[in-house]
Amino acid sequence: MDILIISDIHNDIENLMTYFDKLKGMEFDVIICPGDFTDIPPKGFDALDIAKIIVEQLKTFRKPILALPGNWDKDLLGYFELEGINLHADGKVLKGVGFYGFGGAKTPFNTMFEPSEEEIAAGLAEGYKKIGGAKIKVQVTHSPPARTKVDTVYTGAHVGSEVVRKFIEEKQPQLAICAHIHEGRGVDEIEKTKIINSGRFPEGYVGLASIDDKKVTAKIVNLI
Repeated sequence: MDILIISDIHNDIENLMTYFDKLKGMEFDVIICPGDFTDIPPKGFDALDIAKIIVEQLKTFRKPILALPGNWDKDLLGYFELEGINLHADGKVLKGVGFYGFGGAKTPFNTMFEPSEEEIAAGLAEGYKKIGGAKIKVQVTHSPPARTKVDTVYTGAHVGSEVVRKFIEEKQPQLAICAHIHEGRGVDEIEKTKIINSGRFPEGYVGLASIDDKKVTAKIVNLI
């Protein structure tokens, strides 16, 4: 399975359209959006307006979409459920690959959706239960796992979730997808799990991962 990862759009509809055109030649089977579709909406819009524009554009690729909320996206949970794309505290199996996840993340800014570590742990466990015996597993969170290359801010500090890391260590999914820390864009590993933070899409970055029962690859692609 080939996975396209688009994250941290933050209302930037103008650049969204530009880069979507550059995705049309890429091969992928599913689109994963690990959060922050929005932040403070521009005048005349609300978060739901922004999310609908993004999701409708994603639908033009005619591929399955799975999404969860970032720390700005709490109001979008009902919409994701309605569209059948929600992965927050949920799990779905596509072509034998089990995806499970949980959204939101801590910040210093008291944003809309900042769940506790206990809530993240419970939500990941709930999603994991729903993928049953899927041989290949993919964990999707907005918050990156702690103490990795992908949770490092510009000062060098690690700001990721210890619970997200612990869940990876315990369950050992083949792939873990995250977002949130824009400057943490990149690829890392925890034991046998490949980890990818695709960075901020309006800056031209997406993630591409390929996964089967023998091999996992992940890379960042610059569309500029």
